[in-house]
Amino acid sequence: MKGRSRPNNLRQQVTAERKKRNFIFFTLVSAALLYVCSTLVFGDMGFIKYYHLTKVRKKIESEIGALEKENHALRTQVGALKEDHFYIEKHAREEYGLARPDEYIFQFKEDDR
Repeated sequence: MKGRSRPNNLRQQVTAERKKRNFIFFTLVSAALLYVCSTLVFGDMGFIKYYHLTKVRKKIESEIGALEKENHALRTQVGALKEDHFYIEKHAREEYGLARPDEYIFQFKEDDR
């Protein structure tokens, strides 16, 4: 009987070692996967940072578009002020209140009632 208990005992020992090795392996793999997933989501180059930078990029692109429109309008205005005499006269009258000789300007103030 001693001979029989020994292989059974050896089998239990091998099974216990295999379980221990499998537990260590799966623990290390799980820890590595957890680290990789957390880095992908929360890291410096993670999805949260990517989402934030995408929003900032869209905001900056819209600001650039608005500035380009304003720049185009100002270039058009400068071109008109250089070449169009009617526009120059209109601008001088509206912005500076200038008038031609022998011309009267009436300015009406709104009543604050």
